[in-house]
This record gives sequence, structure tokens and C-alpha cells, in this order.
Amino acid sequence: MGKKIIIDPVTRVEGHGRVTVHLDDHNEVSEARFHIVEFRGFERFIQGHPYWEVPALVQRLCGICPVSHHLAAAKAVDRLEGLDPEDLSPTADKIRRLLHYGQIFQSHALHFFYLAAPDLLFGLDAPVEQRNVAAVAIANKELARKGILMRKFGQEIIRVIAGKRIHGIAAVPGGVYKSMTAEERDYFLDGQELPSVDQMIEWSLEVLAFIKDYHEKNAGWLDVFAAYPSGHMGLVNADGALELYHGRLRAIDAQGNITLKDAPDEHYRRYFSEGVERWTYLKFPYLTHLGRDKGWNRVGPLARINVCDYITTPLAEQERQDFKAYSGAMPNNRTMFYHWARLIELLHCAEIVRDLLHDPDILGSDLVRTGQRRSEGIGVVEAPRGTLIHHYEANERGKLTRCNLIVSTTHNNEAMNRAVREVARQSMGGHPTITDAMLNQVEVAIRAYDPCLSCATHAIGQMPLQVSLINAQGETIDERLRS
Repeated sequence: MGKKIIIDPVTRVEGHGRVTVHLDDHNEVSEARFHIVEFRGFERFIQGHPYWEVPALVQRLCGICPVSHHLAAAKAVDRLEGLDPEDLSPTADKIRRLLHYGQIFQSHALHFFYLAAPDLLFGLDAPVEQRNVAAVAIANKELARKGILMRKFGQEIIRVIAGKRIHGIAAVPGGVYKSMTAEERDYFLDGQELPSVDQMIEWSLEVLAFIKDYHEKNAGWLDVFAAYPSGHMGLVNADGALELYHGRLRAIDAQGNITLKDAPDEHYRRYFSEGVERWTYLKFPYLTHLGRDKGWNRVGPLARINVCDYITTPLAEQERQDFKAYSGAMPNNRTMFYHWARLIELLHCAEIVRDLLHDPDILGSDLVRTGQRRSEGIGVVEAPRGTLIHHYEANERGKLTRCNLIVSTTHNNEAMNRAVREVARQSMGGHPTITDAMLNQVEVAIRAYDPCLSCATHAIGQMPLQVSLINAQGETIDERLRS
């Protein structure tokens, strides 16, 4: 008689998901699935809108990473406007990049300090009431204080450029709405009202020292928890460096062999297909030439560090080398190393922001350029959670006729399902018991990917957790509820 354990919803992620763990007659895990169960459908309802409205509309997908959608859409709209990324003015390009790196900085700080830190500080078996940022503040006041201020710094970058921290407007077709003033720039440099960008770099190095020490002391479980071979994908620039705003698509397999060699982002349709399953609204992207079984990839910080040849900023590059040395220069296929990779990117973003703040182009006045209209536009950026693709088509009146979005969490769908399966098998071991610790381990594996479920399927999040154990006849034989 088979059984099924349901974890509904998964907590401390953005959006609403459910996990089911299927047991066979010997109480071994036969299957585990990560279900995305709510749907709003942005791809459909923005059809008919003028293309120039898109950057403002699609950022409503999410309140955590709206800037990523704003900029991916803006890059696609630029192409509808007849402009490729290199056609924008230096001021427009650098203001967008400053916005983008500020967004990633605040998002990575949010995830690590608010969502992941409770798992790391208190362990997999910590009581549920301890798994929150308030408990982190009690246990490590200084870590929590710096995390809050680091997130605030990134949010202030967004506010100054876009007008407000969430759902502001910065990008317009062919450029940006405004540049920065000298006073706005100095706000981030002088450290008087806000910790300076140099302080952000220093604190990023400190938290990297923390995570490296943590890995050294906890290698016994970090090295094996939800570890499995996979492909990896991310953007790189022309010479193979890590690129978060505009680059070419590179993918490698679990051994480091290149499976997609630096493809132009506007050609993504030549290389990708999307599978579907009846039990989830979230699709399964994969490289067409490798097929559904072998062509799926992880995306996000771990994948980006794996696929790039180097990082352009010196401090983050040194940290990348330390990270690569841990796995003997081979791709790192361990799920819990997402956190370490995320903090390397946190440092990289701080270094890029510092460089941009010292660049006189961000004070320029050449903001918008125009080109010759096209019927199709594709924009790709590296969002905090991974590769984000926006694709639009418009008619001769400028009205949208088609929209396709492949978001970071969608790319990670297969990876998250495999992570759930691996952890369920490791934690249950033929003796299934609905314990809070077991449920938390499944959630820890999912949280490592920092999934944004509302981006992926436009879901509305709920935070209570209901767990049911159901036998093969569909009868509930055990149930727990926590809020």
C-alpha cells in the first residue's frame, strides 16, 4: 500500500508551492514533486497593450525582483524600437546597470540574511519558532544589523534611480527616464546618511569569511545534502567573464563540458524547448539538442560561478578562485553551495556599484535614442535567481501580439524537483515519520535556490503549513497544521 506525504505550502520562499512525497509499499521514497499550484497568466493578459507599456506592466509580476523584469522587458522593447544593447548611450547603459546591480545586491542580502541564515545558524533540526530573522537578530545581532543595512543600501540605489524601492520607473524605450545628480551619487559615497559603498564591500568580505568558515566546520552535511549532477547555465561576456546584465548564453554539463557555447541571447529559441506536466503550472525548460532528460540546467549564483571563466572585479575573482578550489576546479553540483556563490556575487555587485558611482557617465544628459521599428524583441538578463528571458512580438500599430517569459525559477524547476527527491530519500531512509525536522530539510533544499514562485507562475503566497499523510485509498491517516 503506497503512501503520500504532502507539505503545503513551502515556507520562506516568495510565492506558494506544495511538496508531495510518494512512498512505496516498503516505505521507500518512490517519487517527490514540487508543485506550483496557483496561476495568474501575465503572458496572456498583456497582449493588446502598447509595447512601450511593457517595462512598467511586467514588473508587477513580483515585489522582490521587479527591477529584473523591468530591465529584461526594457531590453526587449529596445529591440522593438530598433536598438540593440550596444546602441544605447553610455549614460543610459550605465544607469540601467547601476539599477540592475543594486537590485541584485539587495535581493541577495534579503535572501541570505532573512531567509537562509536561520537554516545555517540554527541547523536543520531547529524548532520552527526559531527559523526567522528575529531569532537571527537575537543570536547574532551584528550579522542581522549588517544584513538589514546592506539590503537597505541596494533598495536606496533603486529608489534614487527609479523613484521608489518597488515598482518604480527607470527604463524607457531606447534609454532611461533620468540620470543621477552629483548629490544623489555622493549619498552613496560619503557614508554620512547611509553606510557607504566601500562599507558594503567590507561587509560583503566579512560575510564571505563567515560562510567559508561555516563550510569548513559543516562540510559533513553541506557536501552531501541535495548533491546531484546537473547542467549549469548563465550569461558570460565576450571573453568568458561573469556577466549579469548583457552577454551570451553558456551552458555546461556536470563535468564541465560545454553544452551551449556562448549563444547570442536573441537566438534563445534555437536552443530551448519547454516541457509541461499535469501536476504543476511551472514548465520545464531544456536544451533541445540534448532532450528533456539530459538538457535541463540549474541557473542562478551557483550555475553562474560554474560556467564563467573569471569575474571582472578583483575581490570577487579571488573569492571565485577559493570557491573553485573547493571542488578541485570542477563544476560544483552541491545545492547548499548556492549560498556561498550568492555571497560572491554580493561582493561583485558592490564592486561594480562602486565603479559605476565613480563613472562620470552616470551624470550625463544623453538619455534616449531611437531606431527603426521591428516586430520582435528579446531581452535577457541574469536576475538574482538566474537567467531571465522576455520575448515580445508587436503588430504595425505597436500592440503586443505575443509574449513568452522564461524566468529563473522555471529554469530551476527540474533541479528543485530533484533536490526534493534527494533530500526525501536521505532524510526518510525507509522509516517515514512526519517530523518538523524532516519537513524543514525539504524546505531548506528548495530555499537554497531562492525560488520566486510568483514570477514563475504569478502565484499569491500563503505562509501556513499543512502536512498530510495519505494512504493509497486517499484516506488521511495523519495530519499536522502550523501557522
